[in-house]
Amino acid sequence: MQKKKRILLKVGSNTLTKETDNISRGKIEDMANQIAYLQDDYEFIIVSSGAIAAAKQFVKLESKGKEITVKQALASIGQPHLIRIYQEIFREAGLLTSQCLLSYSDFEKEQSRTNIMNTINVLVDNNYIPIINENDTVATDEIKFGDNDKLGALTASLLSADLFIIATNTNGIYTKESMENGVPKTIELVEDFEDLLKQVVSSKSKHGSGGMLSKIEAASVTKKANIETWIVNGLEDNFMVNAMNNKVPFTKIK
Repeated sequence: MQKKKRILLKVGSNTLTKETDNISRGKIEDMANQIAYLQDDYEFIIVSSGAIAAAKQFVKLESKGKEITVKQALASIGQPHLIRIYQEIFREAGLLTSQCLLSYSDFEKEQSRTNIMNTINVLVDNNYIPIINENDTVATDEIKFGDNDKLGALTASLLSADLFIIATNTNGIYTKESMENGVPKTIELVEDFEDLLKQVVSSKSKHGSGGMLSKIEAASVTKKANIETWIVNGLEDNFMVNAMNNKVPFTKIK
């Protein structure tokens, strides 16, 4: 049997909500359908944001605490809802899911790294798709810094992924000049990473805490691990399959 290629798919809050205030069941269905279609050749691990967005559909928290603490509480409420939605929709597509909550400190300890690797490999070998999120109730890195881009890159590197796909709300990375002109043009292939850094326009997304800079920083992590990174417009239907068939513009970082 030919070994399946391993894809680490990172999905941000903007993609999961389709830039609304609610988790889009249709978007998760789109992801499930694509994974079901590709599963003969690829195995998937998903790093998914969206816990806070899921909670906001149900609750409005009163608090005398800091905003970051409220967000941690929202993440705690929203995470089970998010996983339930994934489970229900993926099950309909014949896919099994599991939940893994990680924090950046887990990647700094050799024993934790080994445990993560062993657990996720067992899950994937048994046809379970791990849905990974940062453990926001104890760690605040995603809330503060990077919408899980870095977590996705570290996980892809640790698990020796063949491909790291970042699903975002743009057609990849645009040239700086085209952004200034108001007519975005995708950088389709990146072979010189230093050139790419010169193209960055700093911006943050509505729901996410990242932006293009955090995606490029994530790509620099996977580059060191010799993993190709694709930055794809996850708002579009069939975004992974279309990218594989070169039907849509996206950024490929060699």
